[in-house]
Amino acid sequence: MESTENADAPSTPLWLRLIVGRRPLVTLLRALVLVLVSVLVFRFWLLPIRVTGTSMVPTYHDRQVNFINRLAYFHSHPKRGDIVCVRLSQQQLLLLKRVVGLPGERVAIRQGVVYINGDQIEEPYANGKVPGRVAEFELKTSEYFVIGDNRPVSDLLRRDEQDILGKVIY
Repeated sequence: MESTENADAPSTPLWLRLIVGRRPLVTLLRALVLVLVSVLVFRFWLLPIRVTGTSMVPTYHDRQVNFINRLAYFHSHPKRGDIVCVRLSQQQLLLLKRVVGLPGERVAIRQGVVYINGDQIEEPYANGKVPGRVAEFELKTSEYFVIGDNRPVSDLLRRDEQDILGKVIY
């Protein structure tokens, strides 16, 4: 005697079973959870960024994609040597730069070399020298001095801590 249990149920096409599985509601729930987690991660934690230009060569190259950890400085502050994402508010532009000067420090550039509080800093990551000379200046209490690793082509920037969006994830 044959079972009529499956005979009455409409047969689901194979292509539909491959997409939604045998339990469509469970598949829908999984998809919704995946979308929610993705939105939360990429809205509040990770920021994808594509490098454009050569100001960070040799550390990062043109068209390379990286992620910024937006929560890196939630309980701490940027440190010297950190590579950060900096927002230029007037241009809605995001740049990758290296933190060189910290709040309250005196920064000067002489003969293409960066000096902090009168002492030359070691920068094994730097490619070339900064063109020109910059007279000594003091950073404010929430201000950082950032510059790209490819010194001859990089802009020198003094940025407030609120303009630093996060730290690059390697």
